[in-house]
Amino acid sequence: MQSAIRTCGSEPARDGGVSVSKSAGGDDAIASRLAPTRTANILRLLLLGCALLLSACASQAPLPAQTPTLALPLQLHIQRLQADQRLDWVLVIQREGPAIRWSMMDLLGIPQARQKLIDGHWQADGLLPPNPEARELFAALLFAMTPKDELPGNYPEAWQHGAQRSLPTHWDVRYSQPLSFELNLPKGPKYQVTPLSGDAP
Repeated sequence: MQSAIRTCGSEPARDGGVSVSKSAGGDDAIASRLAPTRTANILRLLLLGCALLLSACASQAPLPAQTPTLALPLQLHIQRLQADQRLDWVLVIQREGPAIRWSMMDLLGIPQARQKLIDGHWQADGLLPPNPEARELFAALLFAMTPKDELPGNYPEAWQHGAQRSLPTHWDVRYSQPLSFELNLPKGPKYQVTPLSGDAP
């Protein structure tokens, strides 16, 4: 009877042991099959991230070789025209130490974009979300406002004839006055730029 009890008591332990062993072995096998898949997925994500980063760098709007001479501070009225839509912004450009600060807001004074240009690189200014269109607009305005005699050294591929200036594949500018001009991007939109006077809003 005692033997039977011991046998009965030991059977679940043996079965449990075999069962655990099989389960552990199965988990190891599954894990060994999943590990390469996880590694491959991580590699794919890394490659995708690198591709997106390179794409962003490749599409970044060109900047001048040297910061052009600008009479700062400046206040500009920007009209964005595309299809039947029109947006109006106020842009304030001013020096801040070694940087040039670009602050754009709507006509109610609500900030739309803020950037600093430092040593030929853009840097976010404040907590506004990234605004790639505004950054390209700022770069295009920098091109448009570069003095004519500084144009060849800063933008070797650019040309200017009379009241028209162009950086092929990027921007075309048509001037009515030095700070009043129409700025066209190859795929749109179009901007009308005019100077403002008085205090910034």
